[in-house]
Amino acid sequence: MKKMLIFVAIVSLVTGSLFADEAVLIDFTLLATGGEGEHEATMMDFSNVRFGGSFTQDQKDAMKTSLAIENWEVVLAPSARTVDNMVRSRTRESESKEFGTVMGVRVRFPVEPYNSWAIVKPPFEIPAYEPAEEGDDERGSRFEGGYGVIKNVGTIKSVAVNVYGLNFPHGLSTLILDQTGNQRSMFMGYLNFDGWAELVWVNPAYIQEVRNRDLRLFPLYPDSTPFIKFAGFELKRDAMHRGGDFITYFRDVKVIYDRAVLDPDRDIDDEEIWNIIGERETARRVWEMERFGHNQVLRYLDAQKQATEPPFGSPERDQ
Repeated sequence: MKKMLIFVAIVSLVTGSLFADEAVLIDFTLLATGGEGEHEATMMDFSNVRFGGSFTQDQKDAMKTSLAIENWEVVLAPSARTVDNMVRSRTRESESKEFGTVMGVRVRFPVEPYNSWAIVKPPFEIPAYEPAEEGDDERGSRFEGGYGVIKNVGTIKSVAVNVYGLNFPHGLSTLILDQTGNQRSMFMGYLNFDGWAELVWVNPAYIQEVRNRDLRLFPLYPDSTPFIKFAGFELKRDAMHRGGDFITYFRDVKVIYDRAVLDPDRDIDDEEIWNIIGERETARRVWEMERFGHNQVLRYLDAQKQATEPPFGSPERDQ
């Protein structure tokens, strides 16, 4: 009987590996707001995060942010972080005749002949356990379905990015986080082309032939389902190439992957009885919110301290 159970488990693993799925990890056309306000579907409220200090209700109402395209950050290499470079490096909603609203990115690289890089990242680490809105039966969690999270991901077979090139010879990598917090960087290629193109990364360690895979037995419960989430893009400029302003545009990121587990019709609903995964995911969701909220509160406080008066001698002071 024991041998039969092991055989059934191995067959399930083999069968699961034949069902590779394709999904959109992040679709920037879904994040359009018209360049104004926040993106309602991805809005995060951090006013309830435990943090020192007293805030008025108006201040708490302002403690919200979202994945709206113009909220994304461009982080430069330390050697490139001059005030001028940081101010000019940003993201912006951009209208494409082919795709509609996409993400435009401007990076101000140093003009000096040395290597440099920039990372385009979301305004906060995209939560994997944020529950879907009431009545949304299509998405298991709020950021699935093209908003940055894919659940039940085993081995990644391939990643594709729809990106617009302007003949810059800079390199592009896609950054992905898994459920353990490990970040992976997939080098997609160079942007030395004109117009839209799909750059593809193929996993060199992916084993297509099932008989050559290392088959193992893993407990089915109470392990939580593996996932990946989008962490950003990395843009690299070689010292031999031109510095200064660099422009590109992104439409989406797609992933082909093996399912981590199948969805069998089991005799007993383990989670209904024990609620172990639910408790873990609730704790993880609270932890994600705490970490996200502290960073956002610090940014909010710093923004409140900033001087709003125009500088002396500027045309704005004469108006």
